[in-house]
Amino acid sequence: MFGRGITLIKLFGFEVKIDLSWLILGGLITWTLARGLYPYTYKGLPGGIYWVMGGATAIGLLFSIVFHELWHSLIARRFGLPMRGITLFVFGGVAEMTDEPQSPKVEFLMAVAGPISSVILGVAGLGLAALGRGWAWPVAVVGVINYLGFLNLLLAGFNLIPAFPLDGGRVLRSILWGWKDNIRWATRIASSIGSGFGVLLILFGVVEFFLGSFIGGIWMVFIGLFLRSASRVSYQQLVVRDALQGEKVRHFMMADPVSVSPDLSIQDLVDDYIFKYHFKMFPVVQDGRLVGCISLSQVKGVPREEWGTKHVSDRPPRRRLGGRSRRRGQGPVLDVQEQRQPADGHRERQAEGGHRPQGHDEAHLPQGRPRPRLNHPEDHPQRRYHRKRGPA
Repeated sequence: MFGRGITLIKLFGFEVKIDLSWLILGGLITWTLARGLYPYTYKGLPGGIYWVMGGATAIGLLFSIVFHELWHSLIARRFGLPMRGITLFVFGGVAEMTDEPQSPKVEFLMAVAGPISSVILGVAGLGLAALGRGWAWPVAVVGVINYLGFLNLLLAGFNLIPAFPLDGGRVLRSILWGWKDNIRWATRIASSIGSGFGVLLILFGVVEFFLGSFIGGIWMVFIGLFLRSASRVSYQQLVVRDALQGEKVRHFMMADPVSVSPDLSIQDLVDDYIFKYHFKMFPVVQDGRLVGCISLSQVKGVPREEWGTKHVSDRPPRRRLGGRSRRRGQGPVLDVQEQRQPADGHRERQAEGGHRPQGHDEAHLPQGRPRPRLNHPEDHPQRRYHRKRGPA
């Protein structure tokens, strides 16, 4: 979902990042307020002041979202949920969890913490603006504080809509989960409502577009698409985690993968391995130990006329192999799935990261583990791999 992002600050141990896509939201807010709302509400101010007010409001909203997500993160950590941090992106912000809440109570408390914090911030903002009017503060300052108070109340209200994965949808899921003691059923219901709400936003955006509000309509459509996608992915992720819960890596891995030597030429790699096995990646093994991986994308980066002279060792590793080493595939497969996720990723991106019974991926190969001698394709005559079944 996100790119690398830029780290803004570290609060209470949580790393706060801003994705470059948030600049779209910040710019849109600044432009809309500077050219529309503020000139209409506060007439007679110099033009440059409206742009300052719009920019200040965008920055204030940024910190309001951080405050909202920070309280999600603090409550989650209070109950032992691992949190990666907070990321701001084009549709707002997200507290990045790596696991589901352990109980309906934890889900409920974590979900309501954000909207409650926004309500407190909103009421404080409106109250401060009222005081500012009485103390004759500059109109521009009062206007920004007042609008930020309104935005925080709007943020709380929107998030309390019972459409998963919004906070209100998580509150609904916690109630359904506590009622039936079935998180999968509760997630399916809440996600269906979230998906339906996304469709309504899309339809509303289309109507708004044809009524003349072009930017507002397009923005509403994008938000609807995002919510619809996020709600479906959230349920799919839970289904995957439920299916893999308790499974061992050995049920999904190949204990004797087709490997290549670092001294193998690129030409032989293509002819004897890629064309034969159609894998996108091969582990590179030297003296019985895994030293890296060679991928099809790396081969494509080598000019064809150099295939005969270049070797596997001439290509840098596709990426560093990480994670704790496990012997004989005894580690939980969910741990490996978690290692496959980038450090700055969002937990719901794992929805498409389920098991892949065939092919190679470096995440299935623990670092430094000795490998059998399987460095020649004849050791695997036209082999086809399937998920191993049987007792753990």
